[in-house]
Amino acid sequence: MSEAQAQLVARKGRIAALVIAGTGVLWVLGLIIGQKMGLSQRWLGLIDLVALAGFVFALVLIWQIWRARRDMEG
Repeated sequence: MSEAQAQLVARKGRIAALVIAGTGVLWVLGLIIGQKMGLSQRWLGLIDLVALAGFVFALVLIWQIWRARRDMEG
């Protein structure tokens, strides 16, 4: 594995970690604030769907990392 490839994989790993952490924090805060504001279940469901999209995006990044490492090893 070259240094440039290793840096790219590490960068994607950091991005995936930030997406997971940020999505989790924003999801919890969104639900807490939404409930305190008295938002309807429709809006709270929308917050859940947005969080799900963030987690799916992170899963795609993790899959790309896995594939890149597998291709670099042989």
